[in-house]
Amino acid sequence: MTIVLRNVFTKSLRDARRGLIGWGISIVVLVLLEAALWPSVRNMAELQQFLENYPEALRKLFNLDQFATGTGFMNAELYSLLLPILFLVYAIGRGARAIAGEEETGTLDVLLVTRVSPVSLIVQQAAALAVAVAALGTVLFAAVMTWSPVFDLGIGVADAAGGSLALVLLGIEYGWLALAFGAAAGRRAAAVSVAAALAIAAYVLYAAGALVDAIEPWQPLSPFHQAIDGGPLGAGLPAGYAWMAVGAVVFVLAALPVFNRRDIAAR
Repeated sequence: MTIVLRNVFTKSLRDARRGLIGWGISIVVLVLLEAALWPSVRNMAELQQFLENYPEALRKLFNLDQFATGTGFMNAELYSLLLPILFLVYAIGRGARAIAGEEETGTLDVLLVTRVSPVSLIVQQAAALAVAVAALGTVLFAAVMTWSPVFDLGIGVADAAGGSLALVLLGIEYGWLALAFGAAAGRRAAAVSVAAALAIAAYVLYAAGALVDAIEPWQPLSPFHQAIDGGPLGAGLPAGYAWMAVGAVVFVLAALPVFNRRDIAAR
């Protein structure tokens, strides 16, 4: 038992394996359902005219100008909102459970009386969360690469990899935010609420920037802009990806001294 507790990283991944399988299957099925729609959409008469009837701001927000291509279709249907939500729900929930969930169930003190230090505990939990989110990103990449030739989407390997990377980084950033707040506050519900509220605020900023000229200069501050602006499929490696990684690291580093000073036994 002691060996297991010394390696929180392995234990966390083992505990997450069933959930990862379920989430992975859901992503594969979701990509399949959307990809299967593409042949019908591609063959729609007056498709371009239909798209031109949308307001310019909405066309920009959901990248509808490229909707007539397989890559643009998947960007608009999945990568603009639905997939980001799925990755955020998983990552925030997992991050909130990593420290605050252990504390609320009374198992955190068991970890801390072993040779696992508070700093090491957070680092290992953060690493386990990152690997879990990356695993979902890998499943997404494999699903897109599997269904793209079947339904003639024309999505290349680099495009699919870039799209998965964008969602992985977005998930890790908010997952580590939930982990950090949970470590500081010791409340799982509070960690979920704060991370979710900030994610919603970030999406509102991103969407408002496409609709309101006065807000547009602030749009790049939103992690959603950094992750999905212009559609992550086919976007290459924008500089915004680095900002998401930096933000995630800052959240964890900020939590380390706070959690290290907390008196867990007093709660």
